[in-house]
Amino acid sequence: MNFHLNEAIEILERTPQTLERFLSGLSEGWLQSNEGEGTWNAHEMVEHFIEAEKHNWIPRVESSLLEGENNLFPAFDRFSHLKEISERTVEEALQEFSSIRMKNLSKLREILNPASHLEKTGLHPEFGIVKLRELLSAWVVHDFTHMAQIVRVMAERYRTDVGSWSAYLGILKRS
Repeated sequence: MNFHLNEAIEILERTPQTLERFLSGLSEGWLQSNEGEGTWNAHEMVEHFIEAEKHNWIPRVESSLLEGENNLFPAFDRFSHLKEISERTVEEALQEFSSIRMKNLSKLREILNPASHLEKTGLHPEFGIVKLRELLSAWVVHDFTHMAQIVRVMAERYRTDVGSWSAYLGILKRS
């Protein structure tokens, strides 16, 4: 088993500042580019991070600790950020994400005893019984997934501009 709570927190607390450093001050061309219809741009991914912080991770940690397998995890709509077009700047969204993430990590430290809680279980609506350790691991990998997605989407903007170099640019290879 590779999961260690302190190492997970190292990543989770860095994601907001990593995104802020990478995305703040960029032109709309970078922030609004996507990979085609039905895909998300960088700004939409930041909005998704916010919704996940509000409705996914900590509510499900609490459910695992308080209810275990007795009740389904609280619902989380992965696409809720797309229902209304955000009027805020990416910088404003990044600030909200950072604030909520720091509060969530503080709460996680308060309520979680890594020595006794990591093997506790909860009931996921799709996967069934899952361990708290798995949920926390998924939180970290979720961050990595969307950070990689942001970079991939931004690279897509220059797909045709790189010419023959696309043969050497793995980020532009489609599977």
